[in-house]
Amino acid sequence: MIDLYYAPTPNGWKISIMLEELGLPYTVIPVNIRAGEQFRPEFLAISPNNRIPAIIDRAPSDGGEPFSVFETGAILIYLAEKTGRFLPADMRGRSVVTQWVMWQMSGLGPMLGQHGHFALYASEKIPYAIERYRDEAIRLYRVLDAQLGKTGAYVARDYSIADIACFPWTMTHKAQGFTLDDYPNVKRWYAEVRARPQVQAGLAIGKFVKEPFDDEARRNMFGQRAKEIAGKK
Repeated sequence: MIDLYYAPTPNGWKISIMLEELGLPYTVIPVNIRAGEQFRPEFLAISPNNRIPAIIDRAPSDGGEPFSVFETGAILIYLAEKTGRFLPADMRGRSVVTQWVMWQMSGLGPMLGQHGHFALYASEKIPYAIERYRDEAIRLYRVLDAQLGKTGAYVARDYSIADIACFPWTMTHKAQGFTLDDYPNVKRWYAEVRARPQVQAGLAIGKFVKEPFDDEARRNMFGQRAKEIAGKK
């Protein structure tokens, strides 16, 4: 039913976890982002932002032609609406879940992504950039910890696409030098979500080939390739 264009990253995991949680049949179409496959015309046709993941729903609810969706927040909402799961039907509950999905999309993911880039991957270590994004990451972990303390359960009280959006980015905490001991509510929530069989199945989909993270991979993943392509037009 669903074609999943995928690489095993926090953003990719969001959708593989969601599909496993829903039990929808899907086919994984690997996109080697280190080799630059995200710039292929056939992928750009469904994901014009040249970012994974993207999906094609071959059995959309309107009964029409296959329908493609890009951007993880949009995909999560689309799949939740398609199945009637993990997104409340009532106005208030739906809004709360959507607010936290948008928080992840605009804050938690981008800021952890920038911290990870400057602290772990950048060829030049820039102290100001590392400190700037680390401070913001810490602030966002505190926001998440406070919300989980308030609900005493999941991000929006009941398990939802808000948890599915947030969890994969917290998977990077050790690599980025954070400890969940500093955020007891996040630590409790993290363990509960990580233990879900569907989450484990989603995380097991695909692995990066053990190949060197070389200059070509950096060009493809960190903007140089996109800049080069834009310059040719």
